[in-house]
Parts: sequence; structure tokens; C-alpha cells
Amino acid sequence: MSNNNSEECNDKMICRLWQLLKVPSAKYSLGILLVAGFVSGIIFWGGFNTAMEMTNNEEFCISCHEMKDNVYQEYKQTIHYSNRTGVRATCPDCHVPKEWQHKVVRKIQASNELLHKALGTINTREKFEAKRLQLANNVWEVMKKTDSRECRNCHNFEFMDFGEQGRRAVNQHSTALDEGKTCIDCHKGIAHELPDMHEVDPTAVVGDI
Repeated sequence: MSNNNSEECNDKMICRLWQLLKVPSAKYSLGILLVAGFVSGIIFWGGFNTAMEMTNNEEFCISCHEMKDNVYQEYKQTIHYSNRTGVRATCPDCHVPKEWQHKVVRKIQASNELLHKALGTINTREKFEAKRLQLANNVWEVMKKTDSRECRNCHNFEFMDFGEQGRRAVNQHSTALDEGKTCIDCHKGIAHELPDMHEVDPTAVVGDI
């Protein structure tokens, strides 16, 4: 008798579950939607953030020969690549914002770079050199608008010990601080070779830090 009752109970539970799945109540429908939405959000966020980080390292930046054969080779000869302290600033450190909202905007803008990669806009040294001034100006303009935000992750007027700097550096930094200048106003030849500067004021360029 007990076996029959148990089987009957199991049959009823299965029927109820099946009926609930076929025609869920409004209460359960909302709960299922919330749970599904929550799980989907976690999966989407995890995938999106993983993709962001995969494209935010130096190996990815130099995976195309346009960067590896040109600006990367120049950067390897600078103090940002090798110095007495062993602290290295990589491509994303200088060109990708750390704050999430600014980083997303930068990644969206990078789609234009993928387009020009496909078009072969600078796929030879000659093409790159012809575009160098335009490319440099684009970067300088962005840094000017953001008050050299990425530079300030490592360099900040407020943290400088002017007593440890040379006389020229003290004069330059003191003047920049008083006049509200930003890093890129003076430091345009730090990590890469300068383009033909016929359209740029040469007094606005300092080659050392």
C-alpha cells in the first residue's frame, strides 16, 4: 500500500512540475526571468571583461606588423622600455585608460584602427612614414583633451620632488604648473620618433624626461 502511495505521490509531483513548465504562473515566470537574466548578465560581463583584458596587453598591441615593425622598435630604444629602476610602461599603460568607462570608449574607437588594418592604410614603412604626422597629431590631441591622463598614472606634478631634478627640468615643470600645461604640451618625443615637425612648434618638444 505504501509503495502505491509513493508512486502516486511521485506521479502527482511530476505532473505538477510538467504543468508548471507548460503554463507557469506569473509569480514563477517573473522569478525564472530574473534568475535567467542574472545568470546571463554574469556570463556576458565575464566574457566582455575577458575580451577587454585579452586586447589590453602589449602582445596584442604588437600582433600586427604595422605596430611591431614601426613604433614598437622605436619604443624599445627609450627610457620607458628600459631604465635603471626596471619599471616599464607598456603600450596599454600609455594608450589605454584605466578607468572602465574611458577604456570602453577607447576600445570602441579602436574599431577604426581595425578598419585601416584591413584596408592596408599603413601596411608598409613608406605608407607609415607618410601618415606619421597625422597619427602623432591624433594621439597628441587626445592626450591634450584628457590632460595627459595616462601619463599621470606615473607622473604627477604634485608628487615631484623639484629638489631632485635638474635645473632645466625644474624650470620647465614649474612653468608648466603655473601655466596649467599638460605633459604632452612639452613631451612629444618620449616613446616614439618625431614626425616631420614642419607643422609643429619645435620649442614645444622636449626629448628627455
